[in-house]
Amino acid sequence: MIQIENLYKSFGEKAVLKGVSASFNKGKCNFVIGASGSGKSVLMKCMVGLIPVDSGSIAYDHTDFVSLNYEEKKEIRKKIGMLFQGTALFDSLNVEDNIAFPLRMFTSLSSAEVIDRVNFCLKRVNLEKVNALYPSSISGGMKKRVGIARAIALNPEYLFCDEPNSGLDPITSRLIDDLIQEITEEYNITTIINTHDMKSLFEMGDHIIFIYKGEKWWEGRKEDIRDSGNAELLQFMKASQF
Repeated sequence: MIQIENLYKSFGEKAVLKGVSASFNKGKCNFVIGASGSGKSVLMKCMVGLIPVDSGSIAYDHTDFVSLNYEEKKEIRKKIGMLFQGTALFDSLNVEDNIAFPLRMFTSLSSAEVIDRVNFCLKRVNLEKVNALYPSSISGGMKKRVGIARAIALNPEYLFCDEPNSGLDPITSRLIDDLIQEITEEYNITTIINTHDMKSLFEMGDHIIFIYKGEKWWEGRKEDIRDSGNAELLQFMKASQF
């Protein structure tokens, strides 16, 4: 479980996060939604330590990430998997080396053990015998699956997905959704997903956080959205063809 309390973040005079508090549950797909510029991407980057917060706390299973020193934060980061919007695969590395990268950086596994883990992760995302291929030679959907394989390589306790369906066709989007949901439940991971895809939200979202102009405007179950009485949330859903 991840619990954030009273998070503030500004860039110069622009306040982006304004006292956001929320909880993200273990073994669940937790969705963060909001319009472009609402602060949801900054929130995710703060939570994984890519951007320092101005104030507030981020508790990973009761350990306050914000107050830790560099080495202590490194230990938490080893438990985090990240699927970036553009996958962020290394163009100069083949599929095998992309997935092996965090294993070689953060573990003392032997070369044979690294390859075994790479192959296990590739099999888990339904990709096999693509080790030697480079990102430039595979489809967008395959890149997403390689990104997921790399994200789970360290057997993370927390999985962050930034717009996992961005740029994908509907069929491939569904495959990625199913894969993320299966991995979340199978490994009992705390999964946080930033998205504009309301179809994904209503098919797999367990817990929803709505960010509006840098503030948490609503938190709850997808089943309760229609009856929330939250005008901005309902307007956002309507604009998203809800």
